[in-house]
Amino acid sequence: MKVLIIEDEMHAARRLESLIREVIPDVAVAGTADSVKSSVKWLNNHPAPDLIFMDIQLGDGLSFEIFEMIDIQSPVIFTTAYDEYALKAFKVNSIDYILKPVDKAELQTAIAKFDRLTYRQPGSAQRITESISKVVELLSRKYKERFVVKVGEHLRTIEVKDVDYFFSADKVTFCHTQDGRNHIIDFTLDQLEGMVDPTRFFRINRKYIVGAGAIKDIVNYTNSRLKLVLPGAKSEDCVVARERVQEFRQWLDR
Repeated sequence: MKVLIIEDEMHAARRLESLIREVIPDVAVAGTADSVKSSVKWLNNHPAPDLIFMDIQLGDGLSFEIFEMIDIQSPVIFTTAYDEYALKAFKVNSIDYILKPVDKAELQTAIAKFDRLTYRQPGSAQRITESISKVVELLSRKYKERFVVKVGEHLRTIEVKDVDYFFSADKVTFCHTQDGRNHIIDFTLDQLEGMVDPTRFFRINRKYIVGAGAIKDIVNYTNSRLKLVLPGAKSEDCVVARERVQEFRQWLDR
């Protein structure tokens, strides 16, 4: 197997190469690159490797830019110290990644997944390119900054930064603001999930999308769930669904 390593930190590149050789004894490191520019140059002048290990943040930009300049025909495993939302974008689009500093066990898992699901399936390069495009779109998405709400006979704007949480009741969606008021907004919670920044807001259950700054307390609850204390909210409604607890913990601890 021939691999290309794209990494701008020399120490990290050497460590990754050493670990790869431990996991795949017969590997051939076809080349290394440390920037967007040098990666494009290498890929334009060499046969496509079997696998590329690619750091996201390079000295002259994000490695996603490489995909805009050249048609990459190789599977990619990203090495990244990126934030939780970026990782969620990768998970959603089935792009594999390894958190830095690279761990041998995680490397073995990623390579096994590559061999099982990607390398042996026809058309994998096109699927990877499409998935990369979706990730880039998610990471560059602009999120809503304000909502227009009706107050009596008047319209006013609510800044998203002033929203504690969104909730639904009686088939109506509300936003609760830091001044303690509830305002009706013309979007469902499902729509709001894609409109607000997921690093700031998290959907805990069918009824609530909460802002991190609004959480006053977190209490262990029945069936391995968590109950949140939010200003002006009924505590029985502010329970993190059991299947969302682990993801919620990761979201808080980013």
